[in-house]
Order: sequence, then C-alpha cells, then structure tokens
Amino acid sequence: MKQIAFIGLGHMGAPMAANLLKAGYLLRVFDLVQSAMDGLVPLGANAARSAHDAVDGADVVITMLPASVHVEGLYLGDEGLLKHIAPGTLVLECSTIAPNSARKVHHAAAERNIPMLDAPVSGGTGGAIAGTLTFMVGGDATVLEKARPIFSAMGRNIFHAGGDGAGQVAKVCNNQLLAILMIGTAESLALGVANGLDPVVLSEIMRRSSGGNWALEVYNPWPGVMENAPASRGYNGGFMTSLMAKDLGLAQEAAQVSGSSTPLGGLALSLYRLLLKQGYGEKDFSVVQKLFDH
Repeated sequence: MKQIAFIGLGHMGAPMAANLLKAGYLLRVFDLVQSAMDGLVPLGANAARSAHDAVDGADVVITMLPASVHVEGLYLGDEGLLKHIAPGTLVLECSTIAPNSARKVHHAAAERNIPMLDAPVSGGTGGAIAGTLTFMVGGDATVLEKARPIFSAMGRNIFHAGGDGAGQVAKVCNNQLLAILMIGTAESLALGVANGLDPVVLSEIMRRSSGGNWALEVYNPWPGVMENAPASRGYNGGFMTSLMAKDLGLAQEAAQVSGSSTPLGGLALSLYRLLLKQGYGEKDFSVVQKLFDH
C-alpha cells in the first residue's frame, strides 16, 4: 500500500485525509495546528514533526493549502519540499492557487523528475466529508491515470482539464460562476420577500423554473429555508467568504493575463470584498444574502 504524505489539514484537508485512511492508505500527516493532526491519529494517521518529515519515504505527496504564497513557500527555494522529495514521487497539489503559481511549481518539479498534478477541488466541506468531491486536474494525462485511485478515494468526479495549471483555470472559472449565481439568488430572494413572498415558496418556484441553480438546490442563502445549509447555522461552516474573495481575485488575475472581459466577476469580487470589510470573512460565502437585507 502506498505511503502518502498529506500536508494541510484544514476544513477540506482533514476530511480528505480521513477518507484516504478509510480507503486503507497509509498516511503521515502534517499541519501547523497540532490539534488538526491529533484528530486523525485515532483513525490511523501518523503525525509528522514537520513537512520535511512528512514527505520522507513517501510515495505520494498531497497538499491542501490556503493560497499561492503558501504553496510556493512550501515547495520552492533551497528549503522547499521539492529539494527533499525523491524523484518519481507523485505530487498532487489540491490547493486553489493562481494558474501561474501552479505552472511555476510544475516546472520546478519537472526539473527534478517529480511528476506533479494541480488538482483543486469543488464540493465544499460536505463533499470532502462524504468523499464526493470534484477534482479538476491539470498536468500529464498518464500521471493522472496513476493518481486516479487516490482521487477516487476522496471524490466522485475527476476531470482532466488540460496541461499544467489547467486545473486551476477550471477552478477559478467555476468559483467565479458560483459566486455570481449565489449573488443573483440572494438578490432575487430578497426582492421576493420584500414584496410579500415566503422565501420557502419562492425558492421552490425558482428551483423548478428557469432560474434554478446549485444554490437553490443544495445551498440556499436565506436562513431557515434549508435546514442543513450554512445560512440556517448563522452562516457558519462551509466555504468562507475570505476564500471566495481570494478565488474571485485569482479569476481577475487570470482575466488580466488573457485580456478577458469579466464584468460580472469583477462586480462579484467587489461585493465579496465589501463583506470582508463588514467583518464576514470567516462566515460562509452565502452570507452575501446580508447585503440585500431590508
């Protein structure tokens, strides 16, 4: 059985690692937060003393970190992991980062004969816990086939988006659309309620009509409409507003590089940055509903 080093055990990384343990993989885990590692030890994980310790002797390295700066800082430079990972070790970088950052790490890995895939995920903490994530993979297709069983232990849908960095491009496009759909849903629900409609009834009407979308299906932003949605838990849990703002910023960076016009993406970023200024950074991104409160 392959020895996997898993680095980054946040809201997404910890349940992903747990599913690998359930599938029978051997895991050495590391996170800067000791309690994050402690929670996986009863499931069979070994807690490493450092990231370097985690990758020692590993067949596969998986990282799930907050942003580009953390990924580049971990892998690159004289003390970076790529200097300590043995050639031939499979690297699966599952963070959501800038496509150019992913390509930079891909290039450095290739120079050391280390096969790497950028493989950001979609599906939220619920998908991470249930093992139903979607992986958007950039890199060599033959490397993906070697990694497919590992991805399958954590997710249900695995897409090869294209070459190095393509997984990150797919992810920022997806999250830009997700933010736009959530904002439109929140705005429409607020309009209906302000004009006397029941949000439960309106949600069902729109869900079954041409306005139907993922937010209405499983992630309604109006409190009390869906019992298990973050909106009904004080917008706690789920995908933090600060991370959505980060991803929308990455989408704007990609648009700048390609000269693309993304007016709705730009507006979505402005609204999510407004939420950050209002102190909602750690709340679920469906908290955008509060911008339309009357």
